[in-house]
Amino acid sequence: MSDNFDFESHPHRRYNILTGEWILVSPHRTKRPWLGKVEKLTTERRPTYDENCYLCPTNTRIGGHKNPNYKGTFVFDNDFAALLPNAPEGSINKGGLLKAESESGICRVINFSPDHSLTLAQMEEESIVGVVDTWIEQYTELGAKENINHVQIFENKGDIMGNSNPHPHGQIWSQKTVPVENYKKVIQQKLHFDEKGSGLLADYIKIEMEEKERIVFENEHFLVIVPFWAVWPYEAMIVPKRMMKDISMMNFSEKKAFAEAIKNITVKYDNLFEISFPYSSGIHQAPTDGGNHDSYHWHMSFYPPLLRSATVKKFMVGYEMFGNPQRDITAEFSAKRLRELDDTHYSLK
Repeated sequence: MSDNFDFESHPHRRYNILTGEWILVSPHRTKRPWLGKVEKLTTERRPTYDENCYLCPTNTRIGGHKNPNYKGTFVFDNDFAALLPNAPEGSINKGGLLKAESESGICRVINFSPDHSLTLAQMEEESIVGVVDTWIEQYTELGAKENINHVQIFENKGDIMGNSNPHPHGQIWSQKTVPVENYKKVIQQKLHFDEKGSGLLADYIKIEMEEKERIVFENEHFLVIVPFWAVWPYEAMIVPKRMMKDISMMNFSEKKAFAEAIKNITVKYDNLFEISFPYSSGIHQAPTDGGNHDSYHWHMSFYPPLLRSATVKKFMVGYEMFGNPQRDITAEFSAKRLRELDDTHYSLK
């Protein structure tokens, strides 16, 4: 490497060990002026109960089902599911060029809290433990069903992430096949495990714990890091220090530590621009296909779109669509900025 090269100043590529793909990093571009789209922000203060919200307790959903007067989390089958459990079998294959096959599954909604005004960042850690318990219950229940070979838990937060309802909630899509993103991670982790005899993420976080540059938060059982290969400006990953293939393997102490990590990163996100910070988050864990997935190390990723301010976001266009993902600010810059933020939510000051 040239003595003149600087990762913080010069364009370079970084390798994503979990997907086997590269990203382009262009830190020198942060100096360019911005004359592009500026997002409108939703800043109104929401009530604890909204009679027009189809997720609030006791309200009737569009499909006609009435919500119970729930006090903690509440799970129901999605009224507008992308996957159906009894989809008929069917496929086409014309010379290997036109290929399609039926897909079945179960989609559910998880309300995190009966309080319409809250987000994970504003919930008490004890309540977030309740969300974690629900995730575990759903992963275990759905994963045990015949023809459910993958369970994807995720949350879309904020209008610009396509969230159709501000009530604190997430989703689960469980299905017959393993979707593309996690399939890549299954393969990459198994290749490393077979070659090295150790976990891919377990080996990776050893480096992160030594360098400490990209660590945002750490407790006894978890790290919150901006991955070396992060694509989104303030992307983060929560990873357990102990190698576990899925969230059902956590003990009580680890569940509490996981809730603390979720609380920490979501509060820091809100504090970054002093808004309710939008993101998509998801938990990647081992498929539920009955195979041996001891090489898998589960983790939770956060992909927030905001870049320069509360109103300027990153767009995945142009080169990102036709070449490969690209970012301007480095992972180290993002981690430092997040790490230095207060742990107390700005609304409480």
